[in-house]
Amino acid sequence: MNTHLSILNELKAGNYKVLARTLTLVENDIAPADSVLKALDSKKNTPVIGITGPPGAGKSTLVNAITSYFTSKAKKIAILAIDPTSPFNFGSLLGDRIRMAGQFNNPNVFIRSLATRGALGGISAKTIEMVDVLKAADFDLILV
Repeated sequence: MNTHLSILNELKAGNYKVLARTLTLVENDIAPADSVLKALDSKKNTPVIGITGPPGAGKSTLVNAITSYFTSKAKKIAILAIDPTSPFNFGSLLGDRIRMAGQFNNPNVFIRSLATRGALGGISAKTIEMVDVLKAADFDLILV
């Protein structure tokens, strides 16, 4: 991952390791995040569905059902799970990952947790930029 162009090529090729690293770069404003974001294909029409609700409402169950449906049709799904921030390391608590454990070994599913980092409304300010990166990675559906 030397240049933003090599990063973009790896994203389009479906390299999940590069995707995970790129999301970390964007989330934490680490170079070359700006160059990557500027060079993304922003005209992609990948559907993005946001699911929200109080604890225990069934969000993870719904995401699991949607993911299972689309992966059964050979579609690639990205899940950006917004988790509460840990008071100890300011990262996400990973609760959604635990509830979606059945999707981890599916090669057509990419799950990334994102801490709220105290953002009002419970969503990180970096969510839009991270969704843009996921769009560039050529998924069929993105769930937030």
